[in-house]
Amino acid sequence: MNINDYILKEIKALRLKSTVKSAKKLFKNYPITHFPVIEDNNLLGSFAEEDIQTIDEKEKELVEYSYLMTSFFADEKATVLELLKIFADNNTTIIPVLSKDKKYIGYYDLCDVLDVFSTSPFMIEESETLIIEKLEEDYSMGEISQIVEANGGKLLGLYVSAKPNDHVQITLKIVSDEINEIIQTFRRYDYKIVSNHENDIYLEDLKNRSEYLQKYLEM
Repeated sequence: MNINDYILKEIKALRLKSTVKSAKKLFKNYPITHFPVIEDNNLLGSFAEEDIQTIDEKEKELVEYSYLMTSFFADEKATVLELLKIFADNNTTIIPVLSKDKKYIGYYDLCDVLDVFSTSPFMIEESETLIIEKLEEDYSMGEISQIVEANGGKLLGLYVSAKPNDHVQITLKIVSDEINEIIQTFRRYDYKIVSNHENDIYLEDLKNRSEYLQKYLEM
């Protein structure tokens, strides 16, 4: 699936000579957080709805409020993950898109990009989600991949999902019939298992030992 197929042109970008009134009308008609401003297909920036709504002089031109514009965009070769980061960093629901010549060609809508991501094999293929943790200076993506594959698993993807103190937590999506073997191997390599798994033999053994000890103490 080509993410470029989702570049939209439904909402016409405004110009600096457009009025505040026209900008407010645009926000009223479309459920968006920002809109781009262009001149000669060059992106000048984007206005946020929350800023436009604070302006009372509806007949004034946007050029008088150009200091309120923010600058963010994606190029036409941006990946889905890059787009999601831009959406999050700018708290926006649309991202202006520029061609290789830096010309404005349209925009991405957050809902469309989320749909593309949510239907990717990484998200929909039946798999186990495993979260592991290790000192940041000691972990290795190559080692993690090797552990999964050496135990007959298929790694769909992985990413650093948290950085508590001087550690990192890595989330893995794994296809495997022997997830317990993978879990135990990670433990042997000093990785902490953060996620819970029903068929974790190690935890089951600890549970059995704890129950036995409790019965012994109650005798």
